[in-house]
This record gives sequence, C-alpha cells and structure tokens, in this order.
Amino acid sequence: MSERAPIGVLVSGTGTNLDALLQAARDPDFPARVALVVANRRSAHALDVALGWGVPAVALPQADFGGDATVRDREIHARFQDAGVRLVVCAGYDRILSDEFIDAYPDAILNVHPSLLPAFAGGMDAVERALARGVRVTGCTVQLLERGEADGGPIVLQAAVPVEMEDDVETLRRRIHEREWELLPRAVALWCTDRLQRDGNRIRVLPAPAPASV
Repeated sequence: MSERAPIGVLVSGTGTNLDALLQAARDPDFPARVALVVANRRSAHALDVALGWGVPAVALPQADFGGDATVRDREIHARFQDAGVRLVVCAGYDRILSDEFIDAYPDAILNVHPSLLPAFAGGMDAVERALARGVRVTGCTVQLLERGEADGGPIVLQAAVPVEMEDDVETLRRRIHEREWELLPRAVALWCTDRLQRDGNRIRVLPAPAPASV
C-alpha cells in the first residue's frame, strides 16, 4: 500500500481512544500511523499509553505558555509540522482549539464526542446530561472540527447506544466508549483514503474502490 498518513493525536485523559487507534494501526494495511501524541496535562494517562506503544508523546500544559491558549496551540502546530502530521485527531481532548489552529488544518481535524450530535454538544459532561434528561438513546459522534459553535462541525460517523434503566454514568460511558473505539479508527481510515466528501454541512462516505484486476 502507499505510505501511511501521519496523524497527530490530542489527548487529556486516560487514552482509551488513543489505544484503539494504535491497536488499529498495528495492521499494516491501516492507512494511518500515529506520529505524535500531545497532552494538555502531564498527568494524562494517555501519555503512558503512547509511550507503551513506542509512540512519541509530549505534555504541553497551557500554564507553560503564560496561560495563553493561542500561544500553546502554535506550539502544538509547530510540533505537528515537525512530525509531518496531515490529520489531527481529538481523542478525549478537553480544550477548545484556537481559530488559528483550526485554520491550519481545514477539514483535517477529527473529534470524537460522547453523544449523538447535535444533542448534548459542548462541554465534557454529555453522558451526565443524557442521563439527567432521561433520553432512551444516546451514542457517539465523530465529526470534523471547524470554527464557530463547539461540536458544531459536520458529522462523519455516528453510533447509537441504548440507555438502560439501571445505567449510571460509568456503565453508560463504558458502552459509549466501546462504540467510540470502533468509530474513530474507521473515520481516520476513511479520511486517509479520501473517502469523505464534504457538501456544505453534510459528509458523504464514498464507496471503497474496486480491487484492481489481475
């Protein structure tokens, strides 16, 4: 296959979605490789996940940049440029990226969110809000990030997750995570094989090319 696309992953927490990506990338036919992981917290377990897979990882807390998010995002961009990153993946990243950073990667930032967007958009408490609202179905979404409303970019993939009467936040979050671990690698693969076609705020998933005849 052609050279695999280098991707940069932004993380904040435990790194389960990062681990799912790295698991997928073990397959030599997966069209992407994780080139660099950046965390906004030194305590993020995702850094240990990356290092366990032998993937370069660095923590860049906003406090190290005088509390200026734009300056920190410029440093992230510089690190990603040095690593040759073509696609950015927000895998449980709990900071809003600057417009300047988003402009540097037009239609090339994938974000995973634990709800069926546009429901429960914004913030990191979508699972809690779904339970409090009493919805019967929630889920997860992979979207392309763009300027404007948080979690308001075009939707790439979604998966529904039923809400059971006995669910609490942890049980529901776990089942949502399990679907995220499926959707995120698939979305990355679609992007890296040019199978996502944008038409305004809608994304069409193009069919896989037919295998070459022999």
